[in-house]
Amino acid sequence: MLKSLQNAFESIQQDSSARVVMIRSLVPGVFCAGADLKVRRTMSPSEVHTYVNSLRYMFSFMEALSIPTIAAIEGAALGGGLEMALACDLRICGENAVFGLPETGLAIIPGAGGTQRLSRLVGRSVSKELIFTGRKIDAIEAATKGLVNICVTAGEAHEKAIEMAQQINEKGPLAIKMAKKAIDEGIETNMASGLEVEEMCYQKLLNTQDRLEGLAAFAEKRKPLYTGK
Repeated sequence: MLKSLQNAFESIQQDSSARVVMIRSLVPGVFCAGADLKVRRTMSPSEVHTYVNSLRYMFSFMEALSIPTIAAIEGAALGGGLEMALACDLRICGENAVFGLPETGLAIIPGAGGTQRLSRLVGRSVSKELIFTGRKIDAIEAATKGLVNICVTAGEAHEKAIEMAQQINEKGPLAIKMAKKAIDEGIETNMASGLEVEEMCYQKLLNTQDRLEGLAAFAEKRKPLYTGK
């Protein structure tokens, strides 16, 4: 499955027509429950290290996609499953969702980005609490802590994700890419450097056909027809 996901993300990266990526599970009650611990027992330390590194690489690759990614979460998102959701730009969950990073209960830590992405998303103190205790939280608490963007009725996460993707798809595709770049790169540095990143991204949009189309559509009181050029 890991290899299939990697192949899918690589194909998306090369597809200039792609605008939004959505990740969901077709398994009822489970978004992704993480590693198979029965298999993990049979693996040597070096095999585990290689496997976790491949997970970390894939999630970082997914995170670095230039277009928005949305995780539509129903049911359990645990361990590596939550780490995958954390690598997405947006998270929408059904009220039946359950989240957790239980690794410390197995005498390890989240190793595919969990310690870093969770802290950046919900803050250092909340991240430490959830990782130190390994406790699971429900959808309402996840929304309250900022772990997910939107919580909807169970079974409706996919529909809400499609609705959000359609809203994003109506906007200028180059602008969406530059907005993601400005936010992701800017947040990792100080304000002055972040503003420089924002300026650079803004300048890349000044001479685009889409910018002129947006102004024309506004003046003519119609919906813009963006082409990504």
